[in-house]
Amino acid sequence: MTAHYYDGVVLTCPFTVPYVRYAHETAHYWIARALRGTLQAGGLTPRDIDGLSVSSFTLFPDTPVGLTQHLGLTLRYLDSIPMGGASGVVAARRAARAVQAGDADIVACVAGDANRIDSFRQLLSAFSRFSLDASYGYGFGGPNATFALIMDAYMAEYGATRADFGRIAVAQRANALRNPDALMKKPLTLDEYLNARMISDPVALFDCVMPCAGAEAFLVMREDEARKRGLPFARMRGSIERHNAHADDPVQLRGGWAVDIDDLYAQAACGPQDMDLLQTYDDYPVISMMQIEDLGFCPKGQAPEFVRAHDLTVTGDFPHNTSGGQLSVGQAGAAGGYLGTVEAIRQVTGRAGPTQVDGARLAMVSGFGMVNYDRGVCSAVAILEGAA
Repeated sequence: MTAHYYDGVVLTCPFTVPYVRYAHETAHYWIARALRGTLQAGGLTPRDIDGLSVSSFTLFPDTPVGLTQHLGLTLRYLDSIPMGGASGVVAARRAARAVQAGDADIVACVAGDANRIDSFRQLLSAFSRFSLDASYGYGFGGPNATFALIMDAYMAEYGATRADFGRIAVAQRANALRNPDALMKKPLTLDEYLNARMISDPVALFDCVMPCAGAEAFLVMREDEARKRGLPFARMRGSIERHNAHADDPVQLRGGWAVDIDDLYAQAACGPQDMDLLQTYDDYPVISMMQIEDLGFCPKGQAPEFVRAHDLTVTGDFPHNTSGGQLSVGQAGAAGGYLGTVEAIRQVTGRAGPTQVDGARLAMVSGFGMVNYDRGVCSAVAILEGAA
């Protein structure tokens, strides 16, 4: 069945609660701040929304249901998107369908997480039953070793070098230096990347995201509502999601994006050559490499050559992760899955400030998440267009 268009629904009022390395506040605090920020950006009050979508890893023992009482919300649409790096795109597309169907008029999409000193270790130790049974029992704790296997396999299969991955990390650091909210404030050279401390060979220090606390949010509403309120907005030209794709692959060298990418471009009536910028989920550079290929910007296995031939900075010929991405902004739990979406909304509405890509009109944002123990299970993509 061909997917219906997302006509008449828009994304607006992107808001970021600046990230911090560690914080004692609960996830409720970060989510509430982001919700307040996006509502204030739209001139709204909590009574004006009737839908809420929440993504968080550290909300336990509470749930989005509990948040409705905690935050004083009365809703007719409530969703929980526990999909990590795919959360932002999935939340947007599902909220858009709810607004299209009349199940909600205005949906606030929010992601936020706390990060105390020991939060990340505790999260990883109970991330999934797969992690407990197939990883931790053998001392295989956390994502670094998993992605080291993926990165090593990718290098062996396609001839990529560590310098190729380094080009992604170095370009994103250059972008992050424009972003006042990025946690990484020092320039990064390719030599520094290559000589960094090894974490899990071939994954080294600058291949890894830094866990932190923070939150992101945006609103989904009808276009006529946004126009009535005078809000700048982004239209969703197309979107796809796919879960547990290529399950028989012995190691992950491709993601679910590749399954449905032709459908996405058919929905959006455009192609990769039309994109003004790309936001990929970048928990490790190898995953950004896969997305560049699977999203159709180059054939499979040719992303190393692609990044050698292009400038990935804000002012380059292939602007990529213009905020700095998680590699240089930080990974605020599930909010990291919103980072690209929020930045894409800002870009196509001309409100990205110092990271703005000149003339940006079409942006692709890609999500990837939920690494049970050997691969990411969730993938999603959206193409956003700014109103003329």
